[in-house]
Amino acid sequence: MSTEEKSAAKTDADATTGARQGGGRRCPICGKAVATQDYRPFCSKRCADVDLGNWLGERYAVPAVEPPDGFDPETAEDEDYR
Repeated sequence: MSTEEKSAAKTDADATTGARQGGGRRCPICGKAVATQDYRPFCSKRCADVDLGNWLGERYAVPAVEPPDGFDPETAEDEDYR
């Protein structure tokens, strides 16, 4: 295992064990430790605003199932589309 791989593995392990211990949660935007609950799950207002900007800029998306063309929900038998 190379030095870079060891470093990456240690970082991943630290983040995982810290999250399990409760006090070492990491900001999903910048990766810094979250020290306060004010902007949870983010470390600061800046990171919360960056995340909001990502949603508003459509860089994040929630997957959806599009109904087929000509679909009529009133006559549908499939519960997934009701």
